[in-house]
Amino acid sequence: MKYLKIFFLLAMLMSLAIILSATTPEEESFLDFDNEDEENSDLPQLENQETTSSLRGANRFLAQTRAVMTCDKYPRACRAKGSPGPDCCKKKCVNVMTDKLNCGMCGKKCKYPEICCKGQCVNPMSNKKNCGGCSNKCKKGSTCQYGMCSYA
Repeated sequence: MKYLKIFFLLAMLMSLAIILSATTPEEESFLDFDNEDEENSDLPQLENQETTSSLRGANRFLAQTRAVMTCDKYPRACRAKGSPGPDCCKKKCVNVMTDKLNCGMCGKKCKYPEICCKGQCVNPMSNKKNCGGCSNKCKKGSTCQYGMCSYA
């Protein structure tokens, strides 16, 4: 009877460890490429891998394997489905037409009140062609104040 209790206790501890070490889909950061045509066949699937272990979170007991792909080595990665943008700046995929840290070209930062519209830093609080946001034009004769057309 004593051995049965010890066996049951060990089984419970093992199941608890498995539950705590399970990963969720949000924690997995594998890049998903839809190779619909053979043009993207030069993209590596999981050639470059590095193993990391974390002492935090749900996978503290098991090491994870993650794909390491940067756009400086594989520029076509930025054109893949789900990418933040088609341009590569400092090993990250960005859209230089809308990214305020890389507006128009890599490394060009917009000042504090400005946003990036079509690759140009503009102030949406006073810009007549981008009043309150990109491509929001004020009507002829009205002005842009506080991000609103014809504010009075």
